[in-house]
Amino acid sequence: MQLKDSVIAITGAAQGLGKAIALEFAAQGAHIALLDMQAEALDAAAAELIAIGVKAKGFVVNVTDETQVENTFAAIIAEFGQLNGLINSAGIMRDGMLLKVKEGKVVDKMSRQQFQSVLDVNVTGTFLCSREAAAQMVETKSKGVIINLSSVSRAGNMGQTIYSASKAAVATMTVSWGKELARFGIRTGCIAPGLVDTAMAQQMRPEMRELFIKSVPAGRLADVSELAHAAKFIFENDYFTGRTLELDGGTRV
Repeated sequence: MQLKDSVIAITGAAQGLGKAIALEFAAQGAHIALLDMQAEALDAAAAELIAIGVKAKGFVVNVTDETQVENTFAAIIAEFGQLNGLINSAGIMRDGMLLKVKEGKVVDKMSRQQFQSVLDVNVTGTFLCSREAAAQMVETKSKGVIINLSSVSRAGNMGQTIYSASKAAVATMTVSWGKELARFGIRTGCIAPGLVDTAMAQQMRPEMRELFIKSVPAGRLADVSELAHAAKFIFENDYFTGRTLELDGGTRV
């Protein structure tokens, strides 16, 4: 599909990876619906895109709230008249060990609340937004692409029980939806990055950051523009569907 004059909804679009993808797609002539919980940051991001010469509008939404998500995607159609793409960029990471053990005694356990909070955003949020985007694409007879963000951690990583589980779920949902939605002209894709050079990565302790970089065959972190380029490839390649594109600098073995 061509990005020019397409309408793309992006969650987590006020900053970081979501905003980088929004800027890349807008540079190609796409009109952008930006979804996030931060109203001021959304307005600022929308203004940047409008300055490029495309239509852009921010929508304040909690992706874990079913009613809010339904209303938001209905509002996107009312505003833009069509929907051709969804990028599920919203996500959270709350790392922790399953158990904390000291001198052979369990002193703490991962809480259910911690576990559920990550699943709510990363899995349920992705599900709700994708369901509503697909429904609107079908109703408006708009061919489209749904792109999910997974992670190299989906294979399992020490200290990342919840995050790994959530990102594995995102990758498998991509496959299921690719098979289910093909008959409607809707493709799916997934990107599994390693550590990307965002504000979160910059908050790592310097010694931990350096240690991680040494483990990456490419010798550096991914740049947000490279992830945006990967999303652009998936959107524009009409034979790509139901698959995960790994963008990890060779990290995964």
